[in-house]
Amino acid sequence: PMEIFEEELEHYFDNFKDLAESYPILHGSKNDEDPDDDKAVGYFKGTFRIYPLPADGSEPPPRMLQNVPSNECVELKIRVYVIKAKGLQPQDPNGFSDPYPALKLGKTKIKDRESYVPKCLDPMFGKVYELDCTIPLESELRVQIFDYDLLSGDDLIGETKIDLENRFLSTRRGLCGLPKRYYTSGPYKWRDSEKPKEILDRWCSSQMLSPPLWTGNCRVRVSGLLYLLSQYEVKGSAHKDWGPAEQRLALYVLLDLKLVPEHIEQRTLYNPLRPEMPQGVLEMFVDIFPKSTECPPPINITPRAPQNLELRVIIWNVSDVIMSDVSASGQAMSDIYVKGWLKGQDKKQKTDVHYRSLNGEGNFNWRFLFPFEYLPAEEVMVIKKKEHFFSLDKHEEKFPCVFAVQIWDNDIFSPDDFLGVLELDLNRMPKASKFAKSVSLDNLIDNEKGKPVATVSLFDQKNVKGWWPCYFDYDPSMPRELTGKVEMELEILTKEDAEAKPAGKAREEPNENPTLKDPDRPATSFSWFSSPWKTLRFILWANYKWYIIGGLLFLLLLAFILIFLYSAPGAMADKLFSAL
Repeated sequence: PMEIFEEELEHYFDNFKDLAESYPILHGSKNDEDPDDDKAVGYFKGTFRIYPLPADGSEPPPRMLQNVPSNECVELKIRVYVIKAKGLQPQDPNGFSDPYPALKLGKTKIKDRESYVPKCLDPMFGKVYELDCTIPLESELRVQIFDYDLLSGDDLIGETKIDLENRFLSTRRGLCGLPKRYYTSGPYKWRDSEKPKEILDRWCSSQMLSPPLWTGNCRVRVSGLLYLLSQYEVKGSAHKDWGPAEQRLALYVLLDLKLVPEHIEQRTLYNPLRPEMPQGVLEMFVDIFPKSTECPPPINITPRAPQNLELRVIIWNVSDVIMSDVSASGQAMSDIYVKGWLKGQDKKQKTDVHYRSLNGEGNFNWRFLFPFEYLPAEEVMVIKKKEHFFSLDKHEEKFPCVFAVQIWDNDIFSPDDFLGVLELDLNRMPKASKFAKSVSLDNLIDNEKGKPVATVSLFDQKNVKGWWPCYFDYDPSMPRELTGKVEMELEILTKEDAEAKPAGKAREEPNENPTLKDPDRPATSFSWFSSPWKTLRFILWANYKWYIIGGLLFLLLLAFILIFLYSAPGAMADKLFSAL
């Protein structure tokens, strides 16, 4: 793995001034009291050594700098890997920036406006840029981060400067970082233009040392020290992609000599308008290759593309749900439905309503479908959405993969009542119970007893089915209350698998994989508002039939009496007159 330097690479290697130092050339001023005139107009790069002369006038001591590099121009290929930026200062009124990288080396300029990341202060770039330069004519590399603006000019967020000449000339070899192992194939294949043995020979020459003395492939003597391959590798541990033994040993020696390792450096960005205030941090590294050598291909640092997945959730049943309503007959009941969604997504899905549950049970056989994008390396879900309707670009957000399920009580003339919730981290979800009676709040990962709970990853297991508890935190200071249990089946499919095994939402077509039948609900499960005849049969008649029968009989008797009283006088009068 690469070594992460939390500051500029120069900070760890004494600014690479082991061969030469930089001295500013000041403009000078007529008035020594005016410090503004002492501006740097250039730099002198060199070094000074003081030799003590012998008192007896004999020969002076030998020169300290014996191996001074040539002053001829050297053509180089510069490969800049810009990984990501962190903590950028916002440039837009919305509190964000639209950053993109830019480079400047001599007369060469690169502004990668097409790679801007909208509305982000911690952008991931994953870009590689190649430039050509001639040392010492072009030695300062500027890596800049700009804020993209559609109508006005782009604003400079910050920049960092790298002295390529110092890295090129230093004996610490700031050209291309040395990896921990020497691979000739595979993802960690050697990416330098020189092999380890060549680098070791060149280093000994630069230090005025005799060439390395090899004894076979596993022993070498450098500067009077003996190095053995067995000091660095356990016998029989060689990887199939490792290179020859002598190259591996040469690499271990170079790492012991504290040459620059394979690394990522974090460089602070500064803006010339505010030179004392950091504007963020840029993670990057630079490779330098002389054009006289063969330049290896660049490594791929493109950010991982998220996988297109689909989460399928089937809500089978609920049990032991608390009763929140009272029926007209005085019975405790609930009109239960279940709501579910992936946290971070706006769209929520819900089942139909199991009306008039008198025992806390509900049957649904209802399918939810949630397509989403997932990054396995980070175990996060990627959401891309516009901030508002007029936004030109979608900005990217990352969320943990958490599926939330809630149990609700349906009400017609008042807001629905919330009954319970369950949140499952799909990477670390508690194992499901096979039976509802064995479910308790102790099954949750964050149970109040601190009891360890076995977990599974849905991304590894692909399919999970069983019962989980739902709870309600009425008061965070009080213990949780178990308010219901839900039986679900959760399945993760790739986009290709989802297309090969189609399934519709709810019980819609294509009702496959698996086929969901209509739930087997009791006859009393209906909405009284939309089913008046069922209301009359199952509620009024079932609970008040004797009262209804008695009332009808009473009305019939009353009607008979009224009719008798109404018709009796007339009948008696007719009978009297007929007798006369």
